[in-house]
Amino acid sequence: MKHWIFLLLLFPILTVAGHRMDMDSMVMNENPMNLPEGCGKIAGDKTIIVKAGREFAKKFPGVVFAYDQQSWEVSPCTRLTVRFINKDHIRHQFMVHGLPEKTYPEGMFTIEVSGPGEESASLILPPAKKTYLVHCDIAQHTEHGMKAQLKVAGGDKDLASLPGLTKPARPDTYPTRWTASSVILLLAALIGGGLLVWLLRWFWQSMISE
Repeated sequence: MKHWIFLLLLFPILTVAGHRMDMDSMVMNENPMNLPEGCGKIAGDKTIIVKAGREFAKKFPGVVFAYDQQSWEVSPCTRLTVRFINKDHIRHQFMVHGLPEKTYPEGMFTIEVSGPGEESASLILPPAKKTYLVHCDIAQHTEHGMKAQLKVAGGDKDLASLPGLTKPARPDTYPTRWTASSVILLLAALIGGGLLVWLLRWFWQSMISE
């Protein structure tokens, strides 16, 4: 009962300036009306459905979380509505980075869903040809694969390290550190393996000759 009273008291705060929040979801910097600088009007409306969860990571080796798509394309000054569906029993986000801060505080637009469920929100994309990072900002979810890109007017590049789409910015490498002991162990393994093969051949030939 107390938490409901608390939410009712906070309701006027949690629903202003493009922010809204309840027990299951949160939206930050929603903007369905204010035109970014350089947009004379809303060029059109588009809706995308974005699904997030472990099940979408199964096709990517070494990935734990993922979106069902890793890239979306929109035209400049489009009003984009994102229907974000979380398929897991943990929090996931759809967060866009690099937006103009005059329209989007901190340059971000965020939808968060705390468990299985969905939330929708809209934003108006700037006019510039640019590729925006989309990711889940929950700790380590980005590192574990939940990242994508949103291209306006075809984008200015493809972002690195997108599962199944682009190569990692820093490929995993496992260099061998050669020391005297590792060289000795390698030589011992080679000699031992060769000796074992010789003994097996000798044993087999002796069996045949009998």
